[in-house]
Amino acid sequence: MAGRINDDDVKAVRDAVPIDAVVSEYLQLRNAGGGNLKGLCPFHDEKSPSFQVSPSKGLFHCFGCQEGGDTIAFVMKIDHLSFSETVERLAAKAGITLRYEEGGYNPGHQRGERIRLVEAHKVAAQFYVDQLDSPEAEIGRKFLAERGFDQAAAAHFGVGYSPAGWDHLTRFLRGKGFSDKELILSGLSQDGRRGPIDRFRGRLMWPIKDVGGEIVGFGARKLRDDDNGPKYLNTPETPIYKKSQVLYGIDLAKKDIAKVSRAVVVEGYTDVMACHLAGVTTAIATCGTAFGGDHIKILRRLLMDNGSARVIFTFDGDAAGQKAALRAFEDDQKFAAETYIAIAPDGMDPCDLRLAKGDEAVADLVQPRTPLFEFALRQIVKRYDLETPAGRAAALDEAAPVVARIKNIGAQHEVAVQLAGMLGILDTQFVVKRVAQLARWARDRGGKGPERQQTPQRGYDTAAPATAASSSSSSGPALNLRSPAHRTERELLKLALQRPELVSPAFDAYGVDEFTAPPYASVRQCVQDAGGATGAPSDYLDTVREAAPNDTVRALVTELAVETIFAKTVDEAYAGDQLVTVRLRAVDRRIREVQGTLARLGPQGDPERLAAVQNELWVLTQYGQSLRNNGAAAL
Repeated sequence: MAGRINDDDVKAVRDAVPIDAVVSEYLQLRNAGGGNLKGLCPFHDEKSPSFQVSPSKGLFHCFGCQEGGDTIAFVMKIDHLSFSETVERLAAKAGITLRYEEGGYNPGHQRGERIRLVEAHKVAAQFYVDQLDSPEAEIGRKFLAERGFDQAAAAHFGVGYSPAGWDHLTRFLRGKGFSDKELILSGLSQDGRRGPIDRFRGRLMWPIKDVGGEIVGFGARKLRDDDNGPKYLNTPETPIYKKSQVLYGIDLAKKDIAKVSRAVVVEGYTDVMACHLAGVTTAIATCGTAFGGDHIKILRRLLMDNGSARVIFTFDGDAAGQKAALRAFEDDQKFAAETYIAIAPDGMDPCDLRLAKGDEAVADLVQPRTPLFEFALRQIVKRYDLETPAGRAAALDEAAPVVARIKNIGAQHEVAVQLAGMLGILDTQFVVKRVAQLARWARDRGGKGPERQQTPQRGYDTAAPATAASSSSSSGPALNLRSPAHRTERELLKLALQRPELVSPAFDAYGVDEFTAPPYASVRQCVQDAGGATGAPSDYLDTVREAAPNDTVRALVTELAVETIFAKTVDEAYAGDQLVTVRLRAVDRRIREVQGTLARLGPQGDPERLAAVQNELWVLTQYGQSLRNNGAAAL
């Protein structure tokens, strides 16, 4: 068994490899002041950076998930390596030869599994590169040349060729000391009738690297008609290769992605090559799978989700490409970055476009063109006959939930207006309200409120979805205290601020959207952000005021906190009346909305949809009746 690594060598590795240099291979770091750096934590999902690195101390710490340690601890955690594997990898980077306390130098076959598998891929990659110059690989060189890639381009991307024989690579790796078990485990070989044989044979080979720049797999392109395999064959899932967690080209693109806060997602290996050679050095591609949540996590750490970050998808213009774009839109809201789609004229991919029109056309293609949400909506809308009321209604039913998923309330409102234009519905506010309703009810079912916008200047209408949907003014409609609804909402908020014990815990279950006046919705949000009215501490009012998004809302909180409550006796009965009145009006509003939906569906509507709407109407009607009969006891 291999010996323990010499302690002095471990210390030498720690000192030789700066922690900021290592961490920067996985995420973008920015100045955090005091000589520290910050970024989005790679160990848990977060929207603002709480992960800090101290180069002077050689340490990292996340204030969100509490992960921390030195360079070795970081690499062990992020790449799931053992201590010895991590030290060996870092030592190789630093050019340090390690000593082992028991038995001298650690023999290759006794080293960590991940290290061995990565080494096997590194050796295989060079083998494939060397084979590209062979007479047999003429077909591969021709394939590259026909797509505009010369020898220098192939070398830059490490493109190689796998010989057509059964076990050329397998025998070569055996000669380098790798065992059959390691070759099978790595995915480079597979079981044959008489032992391991090469997995990739007679194909053009692209090495796939992780964010740290280590080769963990291959993508292989079919070249011959008598090859019965798929057009592209990728490395199977292995201990070091998870297709949902790798992006081809990320090792080449990561620095520029972080520098310009832009990533271009293309569909294939040759598209990545074409983009990079055309000067679009932020291009990456998935490896035989759809773009998904794990890929987003990789990009978010590099983009850091700042306000100018952009992700541009360049899918093919065919049906499969459009389907891929719609799948990408499903995950769109996991980005804080703006997302776009770019489809070349005649449906050409970047590789074909470069051949036909040159580098400049590729560079122009990936300039942001169509927002991804707009593309997704147009794909939905074009399936319906918008010349008929029924067609417009059906299109709205399918498209509105898509818009309702947009978390940013201001953006949701703006897209809803655009949807109305796409559908040709003149009553824009009808569409806006429909989207806001779906967003509210979706949140209610999920038990979560909307994410608050992180903009420095925020008017009343951005504090609640109902407000943004119902007002064309940034400060909402003027208050009319003669309006029973507004007057009751004001009374309930005064009670929540001045006598929270009288309205708790019922008040904390009220949604922001139950307050129809935009300023009151903002105050309700403040109470929610301050922790709610239940069990209000001694500094409750101060906490609510601090939660205000701006001075205008803060002033209103103060005003409501000192204004006299309009009741001779301020007790639980009076508080219950205000709670019931506000809730009952919200229920009645929803009943009217559902009745409208039922009318638009008509008796010929989808039976399943009709049944769901009728059931919701029945439940709401029963709840409203219970509130009228039982008062606060029904809350």
